[in-house]
Amino acid sequence: MLQEESDLSLVIAQIVQKLKGSSLYAQLERQAWASLQRPEIKLESLKEDIKRFFKTSGWQKKLQNAVYSELSVFPLPSHPAAPPEHLKEPLVYMRKAQGSWEKRILKSLNSMCTELSIPLARKRPLGEQKELLSKWNEMGTDEPDLSLFRPVYAPKDFLEVLINLRNPNYESGDSLSFRTHLGLIQVPLKVKDIPALKELFVELGLTTGQLGIDDSTQVPPELFENEHVRIGQKVLAEQDSAAAQQYVRQGSPTALRAELWALILNISSQPEDILYYEQLKTNVIQHDLLVDSLIYKDVKLTASNDDYYFVFEDYLYQVLLCFSRDTSVLSHFAYNSASPPKSYIRGKLGIEEYAVFYPPNGVIPFHGFSMYVAPLCFLYHEPSKLYQIFREMYVRFFFRLHSISSHPSGIVSLCLLFETLLQTYLPQLFYHLREIGAQPLRISFKWMVRAFSGYLATDQLLLLWDRILGYNSLEILAVLAAAVFAFRAVNLMEVTSLAAAEAVLADISTLKVMPLLQIFLFATVT
Repeated sequence: MLQEESDLSLVIAQIVQKLKGSSLYAQLERQAWASLQRPEIKLESLKEDIKRFFKTSGWQKKLQNAVYSELSVFPLPSHPAAPPEHLKEPLVYMRKAQGSWEKRILKSLNSMCTELSIPLARKRPLGEQKELLSKWNEMGTDEPDLSLFRPVYAPKDFLEVLINLRNPNYESGDSLSFRTHLGLIQVPLKVKDIPALKELFVELGLTTGQLGIDDSTQVPPELFENEHVRIGQKVLAEQDSAAAQQYVRQGSPTALRAELWALILNISSQPEDILYYEQLKTNVIQHDLLVDSLIYKDVKLTASNDDYYFVFEDYLYQVLLCFSRDTSVLSHFAYNSASPPKSYIRGKLGIEEYAVFYPPNGVIPFHGFSMYVAPLCFLYHEPSKLYQIFREMYVRFFFRLHSISSHPSGIVSLCLLFETLLQTYLPQLFYHLREIGAQPLRISFKWMVRAFSGYLATDQLLLLWDRILGYNSLEILAVLAAAVFAFRAVNLMEVTSLAAAEAVLADISTLKVMPLLQIFLFATVT
């Protein structure tokens, strides 16, 4: 009990400290001072009167949403004496593996730098700055020669690293239960089984109304949808982040989705947010980074070739180039197992006072990175709002898909969860694919690492992302990956090679997400 109170006190103190540095704190302070002029504020009951004023004027709700937002990303309380690296990742071997992986990425980036004789960063000449500014809204028409550039790494390279992960404590005498896991991921992490997943995703049950399911046995779809829209409008009117998060667990109506996601992520476009975005844009105009070419190359290789997303090419350049300059993203490394790369001024290698983070946001893009932004372009058409939503989605969720950690929503746990579900509940399929050299994870990994972006139809993808936001968890990605295999099980049982298995699952864009998840969790598997 005392420990729980101590943990709670620690969390409260850290959230208060974080909020004190926010613009909301300054706004609340200004409102409190301004309220002193109001006739209903009395000196003898000052504290209670100001509290009442905050409640009636809507500022209390804004504060609640800010606290809720912080709690959504806040790491679990650790022992006060635990070193900072334990907050990033408690397992030493995971931290070491992530450190080694980062060195490989930096080596790849530096060798490209050397081969192409291109600096990591340079100031653009004035003429180039003017040209870029004039073409800011049509960067997709620009065709720079990117033939010599290559992605720093692709998902399949990352998968090989995860396959080779080992817990040194299990080398000589691993437990029997873990030795029976026949998948590619060989680290002993605790993942949920079907009963635990049913408990977590209880709102996805067969008796609960869902958007994204055409035929509900309980309520006619149009009746449920009309009522669901009405409740959604009420949630938005209340401006309550926690209520919005609970609401989207049953799916978000298309017309309300943009506002609901912004409310859950506590994003409201204030003038200072728009100004901040403009400052990032100015940084892009003034300085050219090597990662800019990696961003251009990635967009050209992925989103530009996608039937759904090619029209958003200009938006993707704007958002991703600004993202690479945003130093506020660095704060998420406090709870990310990764560490931002450092670069040194020429001739000052190893001298810390001459070190800078590179890129400024600490995130090196990889092949497919732009697909985290692309689906959001359907919802947000104002660049600064689109940017804020993507940044918040990244620091809450997407960073976990390309860093090595033991977190339940981390990519290692998702891979293990996927393999465990298949091996436990579809053993014949799992063993068949394993025997023919078509380990299921080699096919599904690319779906999960991209959160299915680019693989599902956009309407289905947004329904899936509704649930990621609603449950504040990425575990649903592994469940959906297993459900896809279950759905195509009959065809997969007939294949005799990895290539044939990949062909069966090459196009999943026609699949309906919610029926697949419901059937897998609540109907066929016991």
